[in-house]
Amino acid sequence: MMDSRHTAWPFFDDRHRAVAARLQDFLTRHPLDEEEPADAAAAAETVRSHAALLGREGILSYLVPGAHGGAFAELDARSICLCREFLGYANPLTDFAFVMQGLGSAPVSRFGSDEMKAEILPRIASGEALIAFALTEESAGTDAAAMQSRAYKDGGTWLLNGTKTFISNAGIADYYVTFAVTDAERGTRGISAFLVRADDPGFRVSETLDVISPHPLGSLSFEDCRLPAGRLIGEEGQGFAIAMANLDIFRPSVGAAALGFARRAMDAALDFAANRRMFGQTLADFQLTQARIADMATALDAAALLIYRAVWQADVSGRAATREASMAKMFATEEAQKVIDSAVQLFGGRGVCRGNIAEKLYRDVRALRIYEGTTEINKLVIARHCLKDRQREGR
Repeated sequence: MMDSRHTAWPFFDDRHRAVAARLQDFLTRHPLDEEEPADAAAAAETVRSHAALLGREGILSYLVPGAHGGAFAELDARSICLCREFLGYANPLTDFAFVMQGLGSAPVSRFGSDEMKAEILPRIASGEALIAFALTEESAGTDAAAMQSRAYKDGGTWLLNGTKTFISNAGIADYYVTFAVTDAERGTRGISAFLVRADDPGFRVSETLDVISPHPLGSLSFEDCRLPAGRLIGEEGQGFAIAMANLDIFRPSVGAAALGFARRAMDAALDFAANRRMFGQTLADFQLTQARIADMATALDAAALLIYRAVWQADVSGRAATREASMAKMFATEEAQKVIDSAVQLFGGRGVCRGNIAEKLYRDVRALRIYEGTTEINKLVIARHCLKDRQREGR
């Protein structure tokens, strides 16, 4: 059971503590600590089943607004982060199933037409349908301005051509929020967002990617994929802004997932150290072990403070939290990697054996330092905001 004492912090109110209690109850009834899927195909089936379970239990309701089956009137970033932290502690693939429903549907929740919202969001909240967020390309990951996918108006429709890669839920999603250039002369302001259905002619999953921790991940191909005019999300040219707005909500949530992974690794390492006997005492009795535990605990608290400061600001202050979101994501994922590495070290040889929780989490956490903004990009974002603040203050 994950320690949830931090929900008493002033970043939270009673409804967030109710969310935490609901998650604890859910995970008590559904431990989800099953054997790791052997490959991407098995992982895809796990994601399907876990999304359906999360929908039945109402956990996905935190990802859509109240008018369409959500728990709260508007998206609440603190609740999303709490869900990712608790689910990440229990099973990283369950966290994945949860967050992809939010990452994909948030552009629809915030910018989609009323018809689009009514069709899609209740199905996302129930787990009946799965959704994906298709932004990355082979040469346009961090550099979205290098995007090569193109969408052209053709009468009353759009024709979409291009490829996407490293797309989570590829092959199992019913909907794909897809970004393409509609005006190449306007740079990022010429990128638009579209809703693609899995059965649209001209769309296919071209490749399944095999990664160190099995996930449904792949590449997409669009060949004269014809979309009705109503599939445009928001306004033409608004796509990049839509993608960036998504990051202010979901970038800190990556840190929350990493925090959940790291809490699980530390708890497992503490249990092992308290019972592992050597040289007439336990591993936990050694001062070097205690120093390592102190570093792990401090890193977890510092990460949690940054994460929940960022999402409190997003929810409450009405100000953009881009700098704070980048700090939270960067610090939490980097420190989680260190905490899990320390857990592996405490387990010794057992820590690198398949089937050990620390070994599994060591593979699970690595991608979190890359997706939704690499550590290096987040450093640039933070520095640029600091420099802009200095200029604004006239110093």
